[in-house]
Amino acid sequence: MRAAALIPLLAALAACTPEPPPLPRLQLDCSLSYDDLSARVMAHPGLVQQRAEPGEPYRFYTVAETGEAFVFTAPGAPGHPAILKQEVVRTAGKSQMRNTGCPYGDKAGFDQVLAYLESMSRR
Repeated sequence: MRAAALIPLLAALAACTPEPPPLPRLQLDCSLSYDDLSARVMAHPGLVQQRAEPGEPYRFYTVAETGEAFVFTAPGAPGHPAILKQEVVRTAGKSQMRNTGCPYGDKAGFDQVLAYLESMSRR
């Protein structure tokens, strides 16, 4: 009998339980080595690998909750090795895609990949 009386009380307390805080956005720290930054990105909560397109020298990962996407170059990609990040940011009330990254290989190749991501963001 007492247990039945506790059920509404416990339900009310459960409803008051705060939601977990949102996932933080991951900032790329280009002062880290490629391996260290790769490990940090791969350990980011909610990271999901996306299906790779055959022949594409990139691996794509997303974090749905934060709207972040990470691109890892693979051998054969311009600028490899590199890690890039895409995220939607609000500036003056307007959403836009911001592309950043850490070049560990050829800077000209990295700039080529970054320009490609920028062109895709404008579509």
